[in-house]
Amino acid sequence: MGKLQEFDITFTNNKVVYGPGESISGNVKIRTGHSLQYKAIKVYCQGSCGISTKMNEATWALEEQYFNSTLSIADKGTLVAGEHSFPFQFLLPVAAPTSFEGPFGKITYRVRVAIDTPRFSKDYKAQKAFYLLNLLNLNEVPEIEHPSYAVTTKKFSYLLVKTGTLMLKARSDLRGYIPGQVIKLATEIHNKSGKDTGYVLASLIQKVTYKTKRPVVDLRTIAEVEGAGVKAGKHAEWREQIIVPPLPQSALAGCSLIHIDYFIQVSLKSPDAVVTLPIYIGNIAVNLSPSRPMPPTPDHRIAPSAAGVTPSAPPVEELEEGMCAGGVGSEELPTKSHSQQDPSGQPVTMSPSAFSQAPGVALPPGLRPDASAPLFCVSTGATIPFFTEGNVTPIPTSCSLILPPEYSSCDYPHEPPPTYEESCSSANSTFNSIQ
Repeated sequence: MGKLQEFDITFTNNKVVYGPGESISGNVKIRTGHSLQYKAIKVYCQGSCGISTKMNEATWALEEQYFNSTLSIADKGTLVAGEHSFPFQFLLPVAAPTSFEGPFGKITYRVRVAIDTPRFSKDYKAQKAFYLLNLLNLNEVPEIEHPSYAVTTKKFSYLLVKTGTLMLKARSDLRGYIPGQVIKLATEIHNKSGKDTGYVLASLIQKVTYKTKRPVVDLRTIAEVEGAGVKAGKHAEWREQIIVPPLPQSALAGCSLIHIDYFIQVSLKSPDAVVTLPIYIGNIAVNLSPSRPMPPTPDHRIAPSAAGVTPSAPPVEELEEGMCAGGVGSEELPTKSHSQQDPSGQPVTMSPSAFSQAPGVALPPGLRPDASAPLFCVSTGATIPFFTEGNVTPIPTSCSLILPPEYSSCDYPHEPPPTYEESCSSANSTFNSIQ
C-alpha cells in the first residue's frame, strides 16, 4: 500500500443492510507512515445493476444505475504521518431495488473512497459493499390472501384403441409467503380410464429473467415432493407441505433488468399433465385477520394490469366436481419422497440462527415480519447479517431446504410459466380462487 499502512471504510455500528430512504454513514480511516500530499479525498456512494448472457461473466452486457453520489471530505493538502479519520454520510433514495446476486447478473451497492494525489504519484482507492432491503409487503399484492387454484383435463389413448380422460387439480392455501412459512398444497386427480397413472410431482420453482437483448431465463427447482400414482378408474387426493427456504423476494421492484417469479408446478407422469400456480415470495407475511386494512399500493409496487381484469371463479362444473372431493371412491395418495426430509423421513427444520430482524425499519403494528422468518436473502439460500465486523460476502449455502443448483428431475413447461400479474389479468386464466 506504499505510504499507507491502513486505508479502510467502516460503517456506523458495523451496519451493512439498509432500507430505502435511510442514511448511510461511517468513517474513512487512514494511517500513514510518512506524510502524503493529495489533491482531494472523495467518497462515492453508488448503486447499480449489471446483467450478462454468460454465467458468472466479469463484464456486463447491459447496466443501469440507481444513484451515484459524491462527497469531498478533504481538499488539497498533506496527510502527516499518523492516523486520520474522515466522517461521511449519504441519503439513500426511496425507490432503489433490493440487492440481488445471481449467475447472470447482480444488483450491488457500495461506498468507494479515492485519494487523488499529485501527478506522477500513486492514487489510492478502497471500497466496501453494503446491501439494500426494499421490503416487499405481501399485503399490497391484490388477492394475495386467497387460495390459488388451477385445473387441466387431459384426454389420452392407450392400448392403441382405448381412450381415457384425466383431470388434475391443484390448490395452495395462499398466493404469497415469506421464508419460513409453509405452503399447504392440495391436489386431486380424477383418473377416468382403465390405466394406472405414473407418479405425481409437486415442485417449488424459481424463475429469474435477465432482460438482455435475448432474455436469459434461469429456472431452478427449489424443493420437490413426489407422490404415488392413481389406480385406474379412481379419484385420489394428495396433500403435502413445502417449507419456503431463504429466497430472494419476488419481482425486485425498481429494477428493469432482472425479474424474479416463483411458482408451484404440479405434474403427473403417464399421461403427462401439468398445472402451475404462480406465487409471491415477500418479506412481510399476509395478514389473515378478518378486519385487516388493505394498504394503498405505491407506484413502484405490484399493481393490477392496465386491463384491470379481476380473476374470476372457476367454471361452475369445475366447482361442482371440486366440491365432491373426498366422496365415494376417493383415496389418499401416499408420499414417496420429499426433498425437505432427512433420510429418516423426518422433516427438516429451519435453524433460528438463519433468521434476522431488520434494524431501523419502522412498520405499522400488525405488519411486522414474523420473528421466525428471515427478512433478507441476497441470493438463493444465502442470507446477510445486518451487523458485522469487516467485509461481508454472501455465499450461497448448502441449505437443507433447497435442492442443489444442478438438480433437475422434472420437465419444465415448454414455454416459461406466466407471472403472477399475467395470471391474474388473463380472462381465460385457471389461476383462480374458490370463493
